[in-house]
Amino acid sequence: MKFVVDCDIVLSRAPSGPIAAYIEPFTKSLREQGYALQSIHRQVLLSAGFSEWLARRQPVLRRISSDLALQYLRYRFRHVQPSRGDAAALKHLLEFLRCEGAIPAEKTAVYPATSVERCARTYEEYLREACGLSQATIINYVPFVLGFLEECFGNGPVMWSQLCAHDVVRFVEHQARRLHPKRSKLLTSALRSFFRFARYRGKVKLDLGAAVPVVPHWTMTEVPRAIPADQVRQLLNSINRTTPLGRRDYAVLLVLARLGLRASEAAFLELDDINWKAGQLSIRGKAGQRSGLPLPADVGKAIAAYLRNGRPSSTSRRVFLRARAPIRGFRGASGVGSIVRHRLQRAGIDAPSYGAHQFRHGLACELLRQGASLGEIGEVLGHQSPETTRIYAKVDLEALRTLALPWPGGVR
Repeated sequence: MKFVVDCDIVLSRAPSGPIAAYIEPFTKSLREQGYALQSIHRQVLLSAGFSEWLARRQPVLRRISSDLALQYLRYRFRHVQPSRGDAAALKHLLEFLRCEGAIPAEKTAVYPATSVERCARTYEEYLREACGLSQATIINYVPFVLGFLEECFGNGPVMWSQLCAHDVVRFVEHQARRLHPKRSKLLTSALRSFFRFARYRGKVKLDLGAAVPVVPHWTMTEVPRAIPADQVRQLLNSINRTTPLGRRDYAVLLVLARLGLRASEAAFLELDDINWKAGQLSIRGKAGQRSGLPLPADVGKAIAAYLRNGRPSSTSRRVFLRARAPIRGFRGASGVGSIVRHRLQRAGIDAPSYGAHQFRHGLACELLRQGASLGEIGEVLGHQSPETTRIYAKVDLEALRTLALPWPGGVR
């Protein structure tokens, strides 16, 4: 006798086993996440088969684990026609059962932290709570500090009194040989920050930060890789805006090109950040800082078109969502970067790069050509330091020509 799950998923018989009661709510969960009917059907069939297999081996629901799921996959490989999505489907099922409290969370082996690891964690808390640094900066700094402490103390206790300038210089010299100049600069910044933390906590009396050597790194050695305005127009015109995916990608690219947002700022833009009446966007910048930008009419129109006729139904407050299940906001800047790369390749445009940052550079260069000052450009881009904006002076060739000295002997 056929069994219907959640209106339109038909099984040859009613599910049995310890998971049977959860198959219908699991089906509804998949539907809410935006999975296609074919994918839902395949995952439900697999779940029903897993439940029947469990009934013969481990009928106790609370004892279901990833190990049993792996055993079932091996069983299917030997006795049933396996599918590429079987492992992912079982992972979705176990995650759902854990969220429902039906099975316990996976226990992972917990090893006692070493003295070095505890010290690095304390430093990480200091950066987050006392300094208010962004997660991106913390992710960059902590591994360098952890590497320094491990080189000095290994798995033993952190003996602050034994640290000396020679340890600092040796570590920097060794690391700088294999790091890119920009990474080397991050390394020295991280160490100076760490030694300020050590003095703040009273661990050391000497200013070891002064012993951190300066790694040569010349700033503004390159011209910004800016996408030209004509390529931006060509790219936008190449997008088919009659489809939901086209409306989303067009709106994302227009936000990058017209507002100069960073990829992460576009990815994390939320519905509540748009003030439609005032025509303004609230942008989450670096270190959690917020800034307001005017919302141009064409950008607002593109976002509205996506929200009305392209954005999937979701409880997420993010403006731009994934087009494939599970339907949710992008996890980070890489989602926006993927859109840029895909659209440039599809349009056959030989852009300066395949990254999202070239639109930010392109906007700055265009504003400069239109007569905007570096200060005004820095304000639009949300630069905290005027030094960051100075690099765009290199693309103002007309202004630079006025500074050039005449060639001795006249023009030939």
